[in-house]
Amino acid sequence: MNGASRIKQINIYVGKCFRVFVNEKGWKIFISAALITLLIALVSSDNMFVTYQDTRSGAFALVCACIWIGIFNSIQSICKERDIIKREHRSGLHISSYICSHIIFEMVLSAVESLIVATITYLTCADNIPKDGVVFPILAELAITFFIIIFSSDALGLMVSSIVKTPNTAMTVMPFLLIIQLIMSGMIFELDGVTEQISKITIAKWGLNAVCISANVNEMEYSLPDLVSDYEFTLSHIVSLWSLMFAFAVIYAIIAIISLKFIDKDKR
Repeated sequence: MNGASRIKQINIYVGKCFRVFVNEKGWKIFISAALITLLIALVSSDNMFVTYQDTRSGAFALVCACIWIGIFNSIQSICKERDIIKREHRSGLHISSYICSHIIFEMVLSAVESLIVATITYLTCADNIPKDGVVFPILAELAITFFIIIFSSDALGLMVSSIVKTPNTAMTVMPFLLIIQLIMSGMIFELDGVTEQISKITIAKWGLNAVCISANVNEMEYSLPDLVSDYEFTLSHIVSLWSLMFAFAVIYAIIAIISLKFIDKDKR
């Protein structure tokens, strides 16, 4: 790595990520994403995309699935090769290049997975799902939302994988990440005070809102008498949610870079 520019190192490591993916038959994660979405489709109400509450419940299940898919993509990807990173860092590896290469690779995986989730959701709800979202056809708009949710969760997994030192520790932390996203989404429990503030830094809350906006739940049967401002059916609203979740991914990547800067201090 001595003498290689940051850009060249990114290219090298992106290629390595894809080679490992092919050699280790990483395509199996796409089957997993499809099966999870199909299971959700099987248990979702026939009134999804028809009634307010059934649509929110189905959307919540899909958002949780996307978060699980994203975190699982990357939760062990860095910690399992920590010794290699330490050795290569001492020989000239730029940590920022290393993390950026993983971000690029995970972005591609997230894009494919989001298409799988959105397509299966669209096909299984074809009789009820609206044709148009806020600005794009509903299939495209859901794919964008699912992509950003999966990618942000993927970046969260990368951050944790950069901080912890072993795959076992990473897998121990993973359930807590999922539980926090689930209970702080505002879907299951009524949140106020501190818990409401915590919910604002979760992917689940904003992801759920984005799906409900695209579905225009405020106009569905049995919706609340007053329009819910969180689900305001406007371009500026959904774009702001997409931007916020993408900002989470950027912050997680920065934290991952900072944490790996101290890898030479590992005592293992």
